[in-house]
Formats: sequence, C-alpha cells, structure tokens
Amino acid sequence: KTRRLGSWLAILAASALIGWWLTYDPTPAYRYRLTVEVETPEGLRTGSSVIEVETSVASSFSIPSPGLVSHRVRGEAVAVDLPGGRTLFALLRSENDIDWASRVMFMLAPEAPKTASDPFQARFDNMLKLKRPIVLPRTWPPVAHLPESSAYPMLVTFDNLADPSSVEQVDPSDFAASFGEGVRLKRITVQLTDDPVTKDIVGRLPWLGRIQDMNLALEDFPEGFPVGDFSGLFRKPS
Repeated sequence: KTRRLGSWLAILAASALIGWWLTYDPTPAYRYRLTVEVETPEGLRTGSSVIEVETSVASSFSIPSPGLVSHRVRGEAVAVDLPGGRTLFALLRSENDIDWASRVMFMLAPEAPKTASDPFQARFDNMLKLKRPIVLPRTWPPVAHLPESSAYPMLVTFDNLADPSSVEQVDPSDFAASFGEGVRLKRITVQLTDDPVTKDIVGRLPWLGRIQDMNLALEDFPEGFPVGDFSGLFRKPS
C-alpha cells in the first residue's frame, strides 16, 4: 500500500508540473499608458491612451524561424486637444518603425547581463518591473549596424478631422510651425498599467471605420507621409 500510495503521489506531482508548464506564460500580455504633454499659451494640455501588447516566442524547434519573437498590439493613438480646435495625434508607430508600439517598453528595460542564459526573457522580465512613469528619450542610440533612430511616436495633425488626406506630420522640436507660437512639446511618457485599453478614436475620426473604401490616391497625401498606414491611428489583433 505504501508503494502504491507513493506511485500515486508521484503521478499527481508530475501531473501538476505538466499542468503548470502548459499554463505558464513567460511573456504575458501587458498594458502601458502612453501620455503626451503639450505646453500652450492657455496652459498644459495632455492626452493619453492605454495600449496592450501580446508577445509570442517561437520554440527553439520551430521551423522555419526558431526563437522568432512576434507581437500583437491592441490600442489607438493618443489625441491631445489643443487651442484653436486643433488636435495632435501620437501614432502607434515611429518615423522609422511601424511596430514601435510593441517595442517601446522593451527598449526602455535594462539589458540582461551577458551571463543570462536567455537574454530576451531576462530583459522582458526586467521590463515588467518598470512600474513608474518613464520619460521617453528623443532618440534610441545606435545598436550594432543600426543607426540612431527616433524614440518618439510619429506625431501628426489634420487640417480637417473629417478629411484624412489633410494629415500632416508634426516636428517634435517645432510645434509652433503646426500649432502657432507658444505651443511646444513638454514630454512623452509611458507607464505600465492595468487600466482597460482605450477605445475613443473612432468617435474622433469616424472615417477610420471605412478607410479601405475611400480609394485615396497617392497624390492626396503630403510628400513623405506613409500613405495608407492608418494602422498607426488604430490597431487591433486580427
């Protein structure tokens, strides 16, 4: 009986371990609040949005891309209401990274020690410890063969909120050129949060829901603007 009881306990322990292994998620989904602060002659104006990121890492046995890291983002751009009826939008992408929203928190995390057996997982764990608001730097430093790049989300505005082709990019260092004298960017921050994902932007820009049916031509947009990339305003997993 003692031997049989021991066998059952071993089976139960193994089952519990397997159950834990099947349910354990080393890269859990997380949310962060992106906040933009703008100084104006009428006082400080702010806007924020909560964005959710799901991260998946392919196993070392996956074919054809073992260890591939992929992301799914759910959320929307930050909208900041400014004097004169103008609105600033901070997109879910940067000037040179369409997946900026899925990378920004990870980029801010302390790098793993060189002795770490899994540097990505160690840095991901470090990221989940970033509980306080963090002010974004203006740029990310160069890494290996990659040059210095913008750490800010792309900033845009519309001359007419009802007309998507009236979009124009805003220079972070020269808000006055887009919004008038006395208007300047104060700071952009991110902070991990448990708040629900923001769902307001379609109310501000109703055409977002029917953008694919608008058949906008290349010449309808300002030179250099990423035509058709309105996923930067609103994104949800397919």
